[in-house]
Amino acid sequence: MSIDTRLAELGITLPEPAAPVAAYVPAVEANGLLHISGQLPFRDGQLMTGRCGEDQDETYAQLAAERCGVMLLAQIKKALGSLDRVERIVKLGVFISSSAHFTAQPKVANGASELMQAVFGEAGRHARSAVGVPVLPLNAIVEIDAVVAVKA
Repeated sequence: MSIDTRLAELGITLPEPAAPVAAYVPAVEANGLLHISGQLPFRDGQLMTGRCGEDQDETYAQLAAERCGVMLLAQIKKALGSLDRVERIVKLGVFISSSAHFTAQPKVANGASELMQAVFGEAGRHARSAVGVPVLPLNAIVEIDAVVAVKA
């Protein structure tokens, strides 16, 4: 089954990949690995903002992580031409804007991790970091970057 078919089964429509907001490129392929720059969460065209444990809760942040995952998929598809070229999701780096007392960053990151597993199956299982930070670009609540192994 193609990944596009799987996305349709999951009810996921990929958005237009976000343009860079500074001096970098969205994706670089080198030595069989595709490196995707940090992606922010958009829902209905609006950036999901705030700080987890302060003005937003874990559920909102987990949805934001999932939305970052959708944007990662859009960037991967644009870079490779087809998500069927993905051999494996190697690693996600998840950054969560959170208060000093919020410690459920791994649960928030599951929003993206579970999406990758739902889309790619076993090839979607990956290594991961989940880090709490005081602020993210544009006041985003989550930012996620990725390393993807590409089929030869």
